[in-house]
Amino acid sequence: MRNTGVLIVGAGPAGLVLACELARRGVAYRLVERDERHFAGSRGKGLQPRTQEVFEDLGVLDRVRALGGPYPPMRAYRGNEVVWEGRIDEPREPSAEVPYPNAWMLPQWRTGEILRERLSQLGGEVELGTGLLALEQHADGVKALLAGPGVEGGREWAGADYLVGTDGGRSTVRRLVGIGFAGETREQERMLLADIRAEGIDRDHWHIWQTEDAEGNAFPLALCPLAGTDTFQLVLPVAAGAEVPELDLPRLQQVLDAAAGPGRVAVTGLAWTSVFRANIRMAERFREGRVFLAGDAAHVHSPAGGQGLNTSVQDAYNLGWKLAAVVQGAAPAALLDSYQQERLPVAADVLGISTRLHDKGVAGAADAHRRDDPQLHQLNLGYREGPLSFEERADPGPDAVLAGDRAPDASLDDGTRLFDLLRGTHLTLLALGAGAERAAVAVAEGSAAEGSPERVRVVVGAGAALRRSYGVPADADVLLLVRPDGYLGLALDVSAESAEAAAERVRGWLRAVSGPAQPKS
Repeated sequence: MRNTGVLIVGAGPAGLVLACELARRGVAYRLVERDERHFAGSRGKGLQPRTQEVFEDLGVLDRVRALGGPYPPMRAYRGNEVVWEGRIDEPREPSAEVPYPNAWMLPQWRTGEILRERLSQLGGEVELGTGLLALEQHADGVKALLAGPGVEGGREWAGADYLVGTDGGRSTVRRLVGIGFAGETREQERMLLADIRAEGIDRDHWHIWQTEDAEGNAFPLALCPLAGTDTFQLVLPVAAGAEVPELDLPRLQQVLDAAAGPGRVAVTGLAWTSVFRANIRMAERFREGRVFLAGDAAHVHSPAGGQGLNTSVQDAYNLGWKLAAVVQGAAPAALLDSYQQERLPVAADVLGISTRLHDKGVAGAADAHRRDDPQLHQLNLGYREGPLSFEERADPGPDAVLAGDRAPDASLDDGTRLFDLLRGTHLTLLALGAGAERAAVAVAEGSAAEGSPERVRVVVGAGAALRRSYGVPADADVLLLVRPDGYLGLALDVSAESAEAAAERVRGWLRAVSGPAQPKS
């Protein structure tokens, strides 16, 4: 029986991000995928600002930016007549705190391709054609029965310290551990999705036609040019009670002729097709013993608002450093309790947002296309009420970034970019004020004495620019500890106690949740 630290079941975005997080920390893992081929569709095509920050930390953002593009403006027609133009969200300029303020379009198949490339650079791979049949939990680990054409001999028992199900909405892992999947499937709310090639229509707009079925019900047909490709994503709602039509080139041509007018758009290729049903569900819990759920295995959304893939990435990013710390013996197993405590409330909130947007679309609300709610960007989602967040300033100030919040980027006084210092697997201690700097130096010296100088990276002398970005008053003497996943874990007013006492407070936090020592590039 092959044994590993973490067995990841499902190689979608969540599974790939988790594998990259473990690989760059030197944790043994296996990533298995039931299907014999990688996912080939565009489905989750929008990367929110927070996800772009995660991808920068993982070392893939340059590829994401090079191969994707901004969302185009929308153009609505009645026949050949343009009746409306606009955007789902007005573009925003980057700032010191938010370097990527706009959603970025990248078809899901390409996101997967880029993450697999990164995983390969880190020495990993996906085991295709390898599905999960059964699992057993024991006091010291998990045993999983794997089967399929990718398994030598057809079947194999594999052992792991922990198992993570990232195997989608129909998760086998979730079923095997008996976790309920509360919510609803709205069978009457269906749509056809397809990636097609077409001529006669420009790629500078997201094109929408209002169509009618035989009963006179109105349905929008949309063609969105997929950035970085030669294809469009076609979206066509299916009337309640109607049969889902088989999509082939002649049928697609008929649909587009009826919507846009004969000969207006010529369909030249069909790359992928799927039927979407409105599934709105969330797992009753994200953990059962040594088994965890992440991504669609834990929550499924309407595509409205572009939240599903992005929330999945955040799940894996939250869980990865914690699993690594526990598997490597750098943190107590109790650290893993914080995964569900932090992520389940966030997933519930995001599910509510996407459902409200979906319902607007079904109702035909005039503003149903708008995506300018700041919550969609996922920058203000955090863990203030979580078990790892300790806000210990009596009066942090009205503009302060608090413990549990995302750590914003900043341009430091010497021109250094803060995200460049945060990037990697370490924790980062930001010291603002003389007492805070003395405390930070004491923490760094202690880490070096333990033989792990990169466990905590200390930033001192950052000056006024960092204070502005974090809302720290000019006369405040403050320590801010940034977790490996880019959230503030501890915010401490050093002026209220001695530098040594402050340093010991930081050490106490580190003993509870410290990550492994050395980052891997």
